[in-house]
Amino acid sequence: MGTSQQQKAQSRKAIVDAAAHLFRERGVDGVSVAQVMDAAGLTHGGFPRHFASKQELLNEALADALANGDGFVPAGDIMAFASQYLTKQHRDNPGHGCVYATLGTEISRGPAETRHVLSEMIQKQVDAFAGGGKEESTKAIGSWAAMIGGLILARVADNEALSEEILQATRDFLGV
Repeated sequence: MGTSQQQKAQSRKAIVDAAAHLFRERGVDGVSVAQVMDAAGLTHGGFPRHFASKQELLNEALADALANGDGFVPAGDIMAFASQYLTKQHRDNPGHGCVYATLGTEISRGPAETRHVLSEMIQKQVDAFAGGGKEESTKAIGSWAAMIGGLILARVADNEALSEEILQATRDFLGV
């Protein structure tokens, strides 16, 4: 790859990484293209060389974040995952956290193409947690849904004690 192509690829990666972080931290509508470009260390005018639209950037940023392990566990131990997921550190760092807990409700009202990106990863995650069996799949979906819901409620709570109680109650419910 030539130097200019290599630089373009590096710039695109910086844009995608910055977008994934900012979208999770502030929500899709809370982030402008100019803010993403600034966070990537680039000028706003360069955006069209990399993406046709903010929607295209969103789709790639979500797919990249999920493919690189942000909120995704490659293999089975859902209880080990829960003990890492239901923490104060995860709660307090949405920009580096689970895409589903930060953007799930917003994306559910979004375009079909973006919902499809997340939907494919949901299936992969459930398969990784469950190992293929119907009973295991049901348990994986229910457990993961409880984790995501617990984390969202803990983030919504403006009382630290209540927030911690929600995380602990969810861990207790799951048997972690």
